[in-house]
Amino acid sequence: MAKFTFNMPDVGEGVAEAEVVEWHVKVGDRVEEDQHLVDVMTDKATIDIESPVSGTVVAVAGEVGDTIAIGAMLLVIEADSEGEVSEEEAEAAAGQIEDEMSDAEDSDGAPAPTSEAVAERIEVENPDASDADDAHAADPRPQPASPAPPPAPEPQSAAKVLASPAVRQRARDLGVDLAEVKPAEDGRVRHGDLDAFLAYNAGSGFGAAGRTREDEAIRVIGLRKRIAQNMAAAKRNIPHFTYVEECDVTALEELRAQLNGARGDRPKLTLLPLLITAICKMVPEFPMINARYDDEAGVVTRHGSVHLGMAAQTDAGLMVPVIRDAQSRNLWQLAREIGRLAEAARTGKATSEELSGSTLTITSLGPLGGVATTPVINRPEVAIIGPNRIIERPMFVSDGMGGERIAKRKLMNISISCDHRVVDGHDAASFVQGIKRLIETPALLLVD
Repeated sequence: MAKFTFNMPDVGEGVAEAEVVEWHVKVGDRVEEDQHLVDVMTDKATIDIESPVSGTVVAVAGEVGDTIAIGAMLLVIEADSEGEVSEEEAEAAAGQIEDEMSDAEDSDGAPAPTSEAVAERIEVENPDASDADDAHAADPRPQPASPAPPPAPEPQSAAKVLASPAVRQRARDLGVDLAEVKPAEDGRVRHGDLDAFLAYNAGSGFGAAGRTREDEAIRVIGLRKRIAQNMAAAKRNIPHFTYVEECDVTALEELRAQLNGARGDRPKLTLLPLLITAICKMVPEFPMINARYDDEAGVVTRHGSVHLGMAAQTDAGLMVPVIRDAQSRNLWQLAREIGRLAEAARTGKATSEELSGSTLTITSLGPLGGVATTPVINRPEVAIIGPNRIIERPMFVSDGMGGERIAKRKLMNISISCDHRVVDGHDAASFVQGIKRLIETPALLLVD
């Protein structure tokens, strides 16, 4: 047998290193040709690397979270073929992997967040890994893998349930069989489904408030690491200010219900397409809102088209797919594109192009939206808009005869955070007041 050293492939486009996100093999494991070995993340994509040969793993370089230079040793395999592996065979195997990695970046790899990635809360989605010095990742000598305790056994009935690694780990910690958890959509169990299961079974001992759990140290890696870096850069470099206004969306919700009642085979309208339409109608009056600021060059670019970023929560973290030319789409087209992009982000099939190039971002937590939010700007943009939860309250309204009466109304706050270097408070407030006028008189949304 011969030892085959497999180096980190070169994916081109100036990528100098990649971060190890998850190992699928360890020292001593038997691997077959084309078997999935490791997931690595570059600045452009998360990529699955497969084995170019069959054999036994004898060494791996780097632990989860470590950065390995392109061309440095990734792992060593004791190949099955007799004799030495020729230099030509090694180059051909590595070249094949490089081609596959380049294709993955150009197609449906899940891109790492760029400056467009927006996150407002940290929810760790990665297994524990011990700290290691990044400097040894570029060392061409094999590094022995650190022994790790075996994972807790997963209930046999849960083996075929669709769920992310984080959800599986949480279910194991709680002693929950995932096969008993009913998913809310598309057959995939998410944290919300697990929460609902725990709440429903609270009387059976699940989710007891007094349960003691051990502390755990979670290493921030991969997508979560990129999000943390981008959020820190946004808060460090941008002087934020936030403005909040209350809007009466009773008539808007009535219009939405009427449109959905006559939608036929078109997608169901949520509040988001209506709000996006109002935003796009106001942008021409306030072009400083739909802009990007290159602070190094000292240049603000006011964009003519609204490429609207839409913050979407996924099992991997928060991603921001982009609705191109939102100002040119009608309500139904917006609803269809929102659904398509959200699904692509959730399943990890959104392309780099679909996750970059936004000029203005909208972020919503849906029914969890709270009373008001202070969203973080999606750098290098200069504004981000956050609709909040709709609540019902009694209000004084006109009775049509010169008097007033008390009526139940649906109210929603709209928050906007702006870069004070580019956007003045008066402009931000006027922009939101314009949106308020449109959504409180929703017939104006349908007028060109």
